[in-house]
Amino acid sequence: MTSLAPTSLAGKLAGFADHWNPRVVADYNDHEVRVAKLEGAFIWHSHAETDELFLVLKGAMRIEFRDGIAELGEGDLLVVPKGVEHRPVADAECHILLIDRAGEPNTVGQPSHLTRQALERA
Repeated sequence: MTSLAPTSLAGKLAGFADHWNPRVVADYNDHEVRVAKLEGAFIWHSHAETDELFLVLKGAMRIEFRDGIAELGEGDLLVVPKGVEHRPVADAECHILLIDRAGEPNTVGQPSHLTRQALERA
């Protein structure tokens, strides 16, 4: 039988210290539920075939778009539609939950030093 125990997101986040390296904490249909710690600026990128969900668990961040900025605080959620170029930025450490398509690299088709082809499971 599949385990129906809850997942402590705070516990998972306490298990690592690096930034911009999402960890998979659960699977949801054909998607992965991921947690990450952010600090600084990510790269500009887009997801051609899938939306991306951001939920701020602790701290604050912004998501920059070519035509504007979305400010997110604790408890705020934003879905970036597929094909929309964006850049997450956190001026101080921020903890987030992401939902992305299973197996999709974090930088999609824009490889950089921040690309994680295979994500770790927390």
